[in-house]
Amino acid sequence: MTSLTAIFGSSANKADAGEAESEKLLHLYWNRAELKKEFSRMRSEQFKLKDCIKEHEGATARLQQKLEFLENLLLDPDWVHSIVTHFQLRGLNLRCEAKLAKFAEQLKQQREQKQHRQLLRAWDEQRTAEAEAIEREISGSRLKVQLLEDRLQVERHRLATMNGLLKLFRRRSLTALLDKIAADIGASAREERSLLQRYDEVQNRQPPDTQGLDIAAKRLINCMIIAYAQQLYLHFYRDEVAAMAKEAGAKSVGAINYGGKESSDAILLLIKKRLASFENGGDIADILQRRARLIAEQARFSSDEDTVPVTDSVATVFDIRQDGTVTTSNGDLLGEDYWSLSKVLSR
Repeated sequence: MTSLTAIFGSSANKADAGEAESEKLLHLYWNRAELKKEFSRMRSEQFKLKDCIKEHEGATARLQQKLEFLENLLLDPDWVHSIVTHFQLRGLNLRCEAKLAKFAEQLKQQREQKQHRQLLRAWDEQRTAEAEAIEREISGSRLKVQLLEDRLQVERHRLATMNGLLKLFRRRSLTALLDKIAADIGASAREERSLLQRYDEVQNRQPPDTQGLDIAAKRLINCMIIAYAQQLYLHFYRDEVAAMAKEAGAKSVGAINYGGKESSDAILLLIKKRLASFENGGDIADILQRRARLIAEQARFSSDEDTVPVTDSVATVFDIRQDGTVTTSNGDLLGEDYWSLSKVLSR
């Protein structure tokens, strides 16, 4: 029997061997499935990388074409001065965009800081009022405890000084009264502890976080931003410098020919003079505020939730002189997106 078992194996050993074989097959199956998933993921990643390479190659090819086109224009004497003028006008446009974006960001930050200061002031006033009210309650509670303790001492003294017969008849009622006064003192002490806890909670209350601007504030800010955009436009619109700068910012080099050296030099001189006079200009805060009020009076909005006005409602340019006189002209700066105005408005 032993020899047969050794040759053929027992049934228990065969069952164990079968289970082990099944586990190996199952493990191989799951490994194969995971490998297929990983292979599929790597193929997808490979396709994405190939697409990125194609995009970069296309972008590089387009840049190379632009560079070659620019080199050819620079070799042409009829275009060399025009190209310099184009980039100077584009630089002016970028400079105005940067000024407007900086003004808009500073205006938003100032408004948010002012609103947050007002919020903190109101929050601190409310916290102070709550703390003072609790302090009054604590003072009242302490006065109540003091009066109860004084009364307790009086009643104890009365009980101690009574003669034997009177003490015999009134002992029970006086003892009950003393117990009641002691209970009132305990309740007042607990009330004071509760008030002190409330007081600490009020004092340790965290200030509110910065809140976003509401619709009315965003509308006012946008009117100020449009007012500043008009200020830039009015300063550079003479001799069509503003229009040329906007056009140079929108079109590629070589799309516009500004003429030969004489006409190009004239444009460059205009740019230089306009920039210098703008940088050396006086304080325009009052002018901007007045212009913003005029813009706000005419501004219309598509809905109660919109913060950016309808373009044709703010298409009037207000030129406010130093003597206070106001002249108007047509100029749809928002619709034509002068100085990338639409990008810096609050929404």
